[in-house]
Amino acid sequence: MLTTAAALRGATKHYKTFALGPVDLAVPAGSILGLIGENGAGKTTALKLLCGAIRPAGGSVELLGGSPADPAIRARIGVVFEDAYFPDCFNAACVGKSMAGIFGKRWDTAKFDALVRRFELDGSKKIKEYSRGMRMKLSLATALAHDPELLILDEATAGLDPVVRGELLDLLLDFIQDEQHSVLMSSHITSDLEQVADAIAYLHHGQLLFCENKDDLLQEYGLLRCAETDLARLPEGCAVYTRRGAFGCETLVKDRIAAHTALPDAVCDSASIDDIMRFYNGRDAQ
Repeated sequence: MLTTAAALRGATKHYKTFALGPVDLAVPAGSILGLIGENGAGKTTALKLLCGAIRPAGGSVELLGGSPADPAIRARIGVVFEDAYFPDCFNAACVGKSMAGIFGKRWDTAKFDALVRRFELDGSKKIKEYSRGMRMKLSLATALAHDPELLILDEATAGLDPVVRGELLDLLLDFIQDEQHSVLMSSHITSDLEQVADAIAYLHHGQLLFCENKDDLLQEYGLLRCAETDLARLPEGCAVYTRRGAFGCETLVKDRIAAHTALPDAVCDSASIDDIMRFYNGRDAQ
């Protein structure tokens, strides 16, 4: 039984204006790992390395106990990218027939048809008539219909209304009820990840800042509000970045308990994933 569904081991990738890594990142089997980061941080590059769409310049990639270069291994994953494309002239039935030809015995036509019905997709409509939400639902139905062990999703909920996003998140939670199933999901909608992810990995300027259990992360980080003169009383390394305003300071701290111990009269609220990203980005923009 696999304990790690996929992993980057010192992986690097270089482009003219961007470099990823070296990155060490593991997706625990039976879990949902949320991948966050600003635009251009390297999220899509990391996902493409893991699913074998591109090759690393250095380091290695592990996928389901093997290599993403192996077609038999790649057949065991489901992939949905934000720019996933089906010919506009296709309808859902055409997509199903095309995928059956690609996946062979792994393709489950009955499951695909059931997902199309569950997502309330009009199978007679051409894809060019679909909304973005309908296209994404079709991509997910396609990714799930060959019984994948790992789903790799790149901004799968972007641009979708809250109702559709809720449906997709419920589907992911159903998917990982099987302990052999895992999900790696990038998203700018961090509230979605707060709902379903077991762990959060943060890519920032091509480097992995952290990969932590989500509940521990949200418990650990805090937003401290106090006078600037009080900040010197914080333990070394506790403060990530401070935003100064007319009415005092707002500081992202890594250890809420240590901050409260040092400044018991100050307010230290929990920090959201958005807060964490915003303050780290502010720190590096200095």
